[in-house]
This record gives sequence, C-alpha cells and structure tokens, in this order.
Amino acid sequence: MKTIERFLDYVKIPTQSAESTGVCPTTAKQFDLAHRLVREMLDLGIADAHVDDKCYVYGHIPATPGYENVTRVGFIAHMDTAPDFADEPVNVQILENYDGGDVTLGTSGRTLTAESFPHLPSLKGRTLITTDGMTLLGADDKAGIAEILTAAEHILTDDIPHGPVSIGFTPDEEVGTSADYFDLAVFDAEYAYTVDGGPEGEVVYETFNAAAADFEVKGFNIHPGSSKNRMINASLVAMEINAMLPTSETPRDTEGYEGFYHLCNMEGSVESAKLHYIVRDHSAAMFDARIATLRHIEKILNEKYGAGTVTLSIREQYRNMAEVIEKHPAVLEIADRAVETCGFRVFHSPIRGGTDGAHLSFMGLPTPNLGTGGYAAHGPYEHITEEGLDLSTKVLETIVRLWAEKGSN
Repeated sequence: MKTIERFLDYVKIPTQSAESTGVCPTTAKQFDLAHRLVREMLDLGIADAHVDDKCYVYGHIPATPGYENVTRVGFIAHMDTAPDFADEPVNVQILENYDGGDVTLGTSGRTLTAESFPHLPSLKGRTLITTDGMTLLGADDKAGIAEILTAAEHILTDDIPHGPVSIGFTPDEEVGTSADYFDLAVFDAEYAYTVDGGPEGEVVYETFNAAAADFEVKGFNIHPGSSKNRMINASLVAMEINAMLPTSETPRDTEGYEGFYHLCNMEGSVESAKLHYIVRDHSAAMFDARIATLRHIEKILNEKYGAGTVTLSIREQYRNMAEVIEKHPAVLEIADRAVETCGFRVFHSPIRGGTDGAHLSFMGLPTPNLGTGGYAAHGPYEHITEEGLDLSTKVLETIVRLWAEKGSN
C-alpha cells in the first residue's frame, strides 16, 4: 500500500485529544485508530502487535538472520490530533501538479496563500493535499504513522537488511502526556526517532527548556472612598507583574534560539487575580535565569504589599533534549546520512516547542525528531504533499538499512 493511501484512510478517523480529562487516553475515540493499526500491523506480519489499556500500540520487526546483534532502533508517532481546531469530518482536497499559487479551501472562506506560507512555491509540481478549510488535516501526526507502517511493509517485503526494529504509537501527545505511560521495556530499543516534524529532511534534536508559571494574587478590597494606603487591587498587582517582565521577550518578538515569557491567560478582580505563563528557552542557563526573574518578582511584590500577596507556582514541563542527544552522536549521524542518501538537504532547526523525544530522551531513550513533509499543523491551513510522504518514508527505510550496515554498538 502507498503511504498516501494509508494517510488518507487514517485522517478519516477522528482522534482529537482533550485537556485535563484526568484519564489516559484523554478521549476514548483514540482507541478506534489504535485497534485499526494493530490489525494492520498483524496483517503485515508484525506478530506481537498489540494495544495496551492506556492506548499505547507496540510491535516489533525481528532482525534479518545474521543481524540480530545490530543496534535496536525504533520509530514513534502519535495518534491524537490537536484540540485547537475541529478534526472531523475531514474532507480532503487533492491538487495534482500543484501550480505553487494560492489555494481556495472549499467554501470555508479560507485561502492557503503564498503570502502567509512562503514555502508554497517550492511545492510546485507536486500533489498537494489540504482540507476544505473546515477542519485540520491530521498530518500531525497521521502522516508519521503512515510513513512508519509503509516503511515497515517495505522492510518486510523488499528484503531490506535490518536489525531489530521497534514501532510505537502513542495517545495524547498534543496535550503533553504521551510519554507518561510509554513502556520503555516493552518498546525495547536503544535509540528511537519520533516521526512528527515538518518538511521532509528535517532532523531535530534541540527543544526548549520549558516550565509553566502561575501567579496568584490576593487583594484587599475595601470601600474605595476610604482605601488610601490600604486597598490592594489584585488586578492592578497582576498588571504590575506583567509590566516587570521584558516587553520584547514574548513569542511575537522572538525566533530561533531566543526564549520568551508567554502570558497564556489571566483573570482577576479587586479581591483576587491569576496569571498563567509558559516560559521557554533553549539555553539551560537562560532558562534558569528566567525562572529566577519570576521568583524575584514574587519577592519584590510581597515586600511591597505584604507577605502572601503574591504566590508563584512553577511546574517544569520538559528540558532541552540536546543535553542527552549530543552524548549519542550516532543517532544523529545515521539520520543525517539517510536524508542525504535520499537526495535532499538536512534541516537542523531547533524546535520552538517540545516533542515526545524530549521526555523519552531523559527517560533513557535518545530520540530525535524527523520531518514528515507536513506544514501548518493545528489549524485549517494544514497541508502536505504525496511526494513529501514518500520521501519521508524512504528516509525511515534508509535509517534502518544504515543501522544494519553500521552493526552493533
């Protein structure tokens, strides 16, 4: 089966995850795709394919005889789609021999434009896949799933020499919990690759260091006519907190390796107020400095307004996986060689966000991230090309072959 055929089948199955349901998976419908994938893996000859009670799918391709001691590698993709935008019903538009120009997305009133997406002209001549503009496409990350299983089919049927290959599909990546119940012992690999990136040829091993930071402010509300030197307006203190942060260090004003403070939401009255931030930086030292800045703000305002006025809670979310990956250069060298062998340029751009690989790397499984050929995830402008799907599939097959040639560690 072609990668595009698998992909178009998978995007028809709604798998949107949800924030804060308190269960895993966060939505039961993710099991629909999980069971479908297990059946398909069994049909391919992956005899131990199964889904566990948390909706994690695992399977293994045994080594070619004589390659049993080759380094065990694996591929991982996530089954859920983002809760940011509707994911059903997905009505696909396929434009063969795309002209590189603007694309009207059905009758949604939305248009995919080269002005907003400057890479579009580079896709000229390809087969472009979009939606009708009413849903996201689901290339994030059903493209990765389709590429992994198509590569698996080729490995099994095309006599590609290979060591042991592990396959894993996870729920709830889009809400940040997909690594929570990932069973490293069941997966059984020394290195892995998440197939969950952008353009084909992308090999990513740097993420942000990340934390969530919540300020709670307790006000003192009395009659405004007699409040001189006594009232503490919690909403105004909250505004003061934000004003103490660098105004040029927001997501709008930063790029590349530059970090930021991002105010996600706020609420307040005179009596109480809350601010929710996410804090990001690629540099561990700069990240620690950002956290120290927030703690200093808490200290200064409690000295000004009284102890307990401002309470800061910080929850670390993930660390920059480069700290781990750089200690295992082979996992990157093989990926880079695979991309180049397939005839295109390697992209090593840092992720301005996180990935399953960040959690898994610190759990002991070094896991860089590979491109799928997809663009503009999490919204109605998401798109991919058939050629991108095929090229990304070829990269996975080549990675397996190169590890086999390299031999055991």
